[in-house]
Amino acid sequence: MEIVVAQDSDIFVFEIRGRLDAVSVPQLEEQLNQWFEQTGTRLIFDLNGLDYISSAGLRIFLTTAKKMKARDGKLCMARLRENVKDVFTISGFIALIPACDTLEAAKTAVQ
Repeated sequence: MEIVVAQDSDIFVFEIRGRLDAVSVPQLEEQLNQWFEQTGTRLIFDLNGLDYISSAGLRIFLTTAKKMKARDGKLCMARLRENVKDVFTISGFIALIPACDTLEAAKTAVQ
């Protein structure tokens, strides 16, 4: 898995590529924890390059959503591939974290 973090004003974009499973979750968790220490409040997960997500990967999204809610932050997902979107839909996570078709739409959603 590869994670690329970009900043656009006060919005942080975590672009996740590859597989998000029990092996790779700690890497994402570590980067998110560092980001939370900076007290960020606007976060987008760009999932265009995410090929696979396991239940361990879903858990990190749930944890992040809870932390963002606690700090009154804004969270959004962008550019989900169909197979990944299906996992989020079936698990019910799509109702917890808004999903946008484009990165620009996601940036507007977290304003």
